[in-house]
Amino acid sequence: MQTEYINAFDIVIGVLWRFWPVWVGLILVMGTSFTYKKRLGLYGQLFDSGVGIAGVFICLFWLFTAIFASTISPFDPLAQVSVMKDTLPGAIEPTSKLVYYFGGDKLARDVFSRMVYGSQIVLIIAPAATGFALMVGITLGLPAGYYGGKIDTLLSFLANLVLAFPVILLFYLLVTPGIMDTPIPYAMAGLFFLFPIIFFSVLFWTRYKNRPDRLYILLGITLIVGGWIYTGLVFDKDPLHIVHIDPNQLNIFVAVVFASSPGVFRIVRGLTMDIKTRDYVAAAQTRGESPWYIMLWEILPNARGPLIVDACLRIGYTTILLGTLGYFGLGLAPESPDWGTAIKDASRLLRSFIHPALPPTIALMSFVLGLNLLADSLREQSMKD
Repeated sequence: MQTEYINAFDIVIGVLWRFWPVWVGLILVMGTSFTYKKRLGLYGQLFDSGVGIAGVFICLFWLFTAIFASTISPFDPLAQVSVMKDTLPGAIEPTSKLVYYFGGDKLARDVFSRMVYGSQIVLIIAPAATGFALMVGITLGLPAGYYGGKIDTLLSFLANLVLAFPVILLFYLLVTPGIMDTPIPYAMAGLFFLFPIIFFSVLFWTRYKNRPDRLYILLGITLIVGGWIYTGLVFDKDPLHIVHIDPNQLNIFVAVVFASSPGVFRIVRGLTMDIKTRDYVAAAQTRGESPWYIMLWEILPNARGPLIVDACLRIGYTTILLGTLGYFGLGLAPESPDWGTAIKDASRLLRSFIHPALPPTIALMSFVLGLNLLADSLREQSMKD
């Protein structure tokens, strides 16, 4: 059976139409943000520069793509239609008459649909793992920089020990399939996932310890929600079956947190050592505030600028690292639609078919570009502040 194709113009129009939920979301969010930017603090200030607008636009584009992936994609990313193997962009699937806008790969899967669903994997693992790394780095970096002495020496030694390993080698050791047969990933997950619960519990305790009516409510919410998420992620025992992570993704998640936390720790430690000499910290000490109150409510808010910039850059680094792991076939399942795996599968046939490699490559590049633009704009705003 001879495959039918649509022309290049129809491909462009078709792709743009498939993304209609994304355009609607962008119009609503960007329009509202621009209108009320003066009331939105640091986020609103991003709309004062072209770099900030471009960064927000690109990041929101992929965020909405991940959210509406099932609506945007015309096919299941794992579905195989034998007659569509290695078809060129614009091929029409004979049964459903739907279009393979970016063609088919070597296993006859829709490249466009796999690119769209690949955004879900990236936007789940990279920001979430970076968030947990921030929790670990902040929780350990604040006391190290504030107290100094033996605490600083011990924590700094452990951080430098992790940073001494080459990143790729470290990830190779942590995400190889055999390690899932050991308790190491689950033990590390059990340790790292405790930090957000500890962080928010101490945060609320230091702020509202003299207001038990509010303190008990916030601590209860923290322990209930945190325990629920902890049970689902670490033990896969969520009674509501909402919180779940596949073993392969958990492995990568833990590896990212383990490798990123020392870098965050060093940044927080350095900022704390600088900020603790400021007059407003001395004023808080004179008022008799506890050390953890000063760290969390005086020092940390004044370190938010560099930390936000670092978080954006770190998400970009993690995205590239996920792509690298996928390219080497580590971590995620071989049939995964993540962008690194898609690039790896397509690279083997580059001399014959280049079209399957381009969409995931451009997607990965554009998302990292958006994060870098966002970080540049945030850096400019933090310098003004």
